[in-house]
Amino acid sequence: MATLSDDTLRKILVQIQQTAVQSQRSLNISRQQTTTKERERRILQLTIDEISSIGKDVNMYKGVGKMFVMVPRATMEADLKRQQKELTDDINNLNKKTKFLEKQFNDAQAQLRDIFHHSSKE
Repeated sequence: MATLSDDTLRKILVQIQQTAVQSQRSLNISRQQTTTKERERRILQLTIDEISSIGKDVNMYKGVGKMFVMVPRATMEADLKRQQKELTDDINNLNKKTKFLEKQFNDAQAQLRDIFHHSSKE
């Protein structure tokens, strides 16, 4: 550390701080997206449960713009299951992204602590 100039140290410090700030922002966004997707998945699961609890002879309608179109029950159930699978995949991907961003943020924080710890000893 002593061999690096003050200007170089300042540039490194700024870069690490920017990484930490960007990681924190991205982490917050990722967590919000995960929460939103989980809420959507719960609503979808409630819809699937409700549809499966009603009789087989009941007509199913899907909202399209300002109107409703009758669709076969099998089509409706398949569409809901597909949406549920997509949401589950999205949530899994967001969880992976969140773990990566947490690690990136923690690494940047550790680097900052190391820099300040070593500079206070000198």
